[in-house]
Amino acid sequence: MYGMFEDEDDIFMGSPESKLMDVIFNANNDVVRFDLANFIKRRALMELFINEHFGDDFDKKIDMFKIENSDLVENKTKSLYIELMGEILSKSE
Repeated sequence: MYGMFEDEDDIFMGSPESKLMDVIFNANNDVVRFDLANFIKRRALMELFINEHFGDDFDKKIDMFKIENSDLVENKTKSLYIELMGEILSKSE
């Protein structure tokens, strides 16, 4: 049985990653730049927050979490592709 984000049964014919790439290359350039900049700023914020609360060895903790929760991480990754795609599309209309 395929999961919620699997390509084989996807009515849109492609993975969340490939569809996001399609959107990035075809959407309004200003919208894409704005949303990617916000995405990077949020990533920077999260890394600083994690470093402040867990110290410099947070990379090791992240690696362990990734190994222990690979399915959860994979689903969240796909969900983030879809979320970013939705943000770009909603501003491109």
